[in-house]
Amino acid sequence: MAINRVPVIETQRLVLRAFTAADAHAVQRLAGDPAVAATTLVIPHPYTDGLAERWIATHATQARKGGIFVFAICLRATAELIGSIGVHVNKRDNNASIGYWIGKPYWNLGYCTEAATAVVGFGFNTLGLNKMHAFIANINPASGRVLEKLGMVHEGHRPAHIRKADQYYDTDDYGLLRGDYLERLSK
Repeated sequence: MAINRVPVIETQRLVLRAFTAADAHAVQRLAGDPAVAATTLVIPHPYTDGLAERWIATHATQARKGGIFVFAICLRATAELIGSIGVHVNKRDNNASIGYWIGKPYWNLGYCTEAATAVVGFGFNTLGLNKMHAFIANINPASGRVLEKLGMVHEGHRPAHIRKADQYYDTDDYGLLRGDYLERLSK
């Protein structure tokens, strides 16, 4: 199925939706937290003025092309933005990678796993993907635990694979095949 916009996905406690320009201040505040930036590969610190606005402005074009879907993770009860999760589709190989961050005040509450579970369902059920995958840096082992809860399996380890702030980090690859996802759902 061809999707050319970020859909709204609701879970028990969350709403995943497209970002709007009004979200920029919350993005800068949450992603700009040094603890959040330290656990990701692409979030800079300091998170300068205007960066969130520029980032959000790219989302509609990316979704229209059908290649990247970036969701704002919001609390269902209050509509408060708490993080982001993205799906980067590789059309040629019919797979996608996921990446995410959650604001520090919302860590260890299961929100990341809940959002990622919904996005994996979106990838397999709506986009019809054959595989969903992700990689984590050893600076964020909690992210690996999220991926394992999704049913992703460890597929490999890459020593000193990425560099952030002039330091090299190991990465670990995780993946989930459509057949394994469907089998897991049937249990």
